[in-house]
Amino acid sequence: MNWKVLGAGLLLVVPLVAVLASGIGNDPKGVSNALEGTAAPDFTLQTMDGEPVTLASLAGRPVVLNFWSTWCQPCKLEHPHLQQAASVYGPKGVVFLGVLYNDEVAKAKPFLKRNGSVFPTLLDPGQRVAIDFGVAGVPETFVISSDGRITQKFSGPVSYQVLAQSLEPLL
Repeated sequence: MNWKVLGAGLLLVVPLVAVLASGIGNDPKGVSNALEGTAAPDFTLQTMDGEPVTLASLAGRPVVLNFWSTWCQPCKLEHPHLQQAASVYGPKGVVFLGVLYNDEVAKAKPFLKRNGSVFPTLLDPGQRVAIDFGVAGVPETFVISSDGRITQKFSGPVSYQVLAQSLEPLL
């Protein structure tokens, strides 16, 4: 056996295993988002009905921006929670917007008709806004304060209770 080769291999493998093992047990959702506390990237998108929406035009109001897709199972679980939050907090001045992520309007319209929709869904051709917000997958939800700062980002499905806790201080 060549002890030099074995020793060199161990010198490479042991630190690699230690680095990988240090991440075990850490919740990736618990990692803070670098955008939290910064100004939300402005955008101009169109609703599925062709109406333009700009983030700048919503200044002075809190915004919940949810990236979702019809093929996303967690998005389907999250949908009723977002609808409930929009029904409760929309009348209090919070704007809710969905952004269709890597999906087709032809699939989104029947989904929303079947499952309900109390807020508009925006189209993001080329996923430019998703890129600006650093979306890695869906669902991802951003809570934006009335002064345009991202106060919180949720990766994965968000519940009504969690959204309510995030929105109450912004009212």
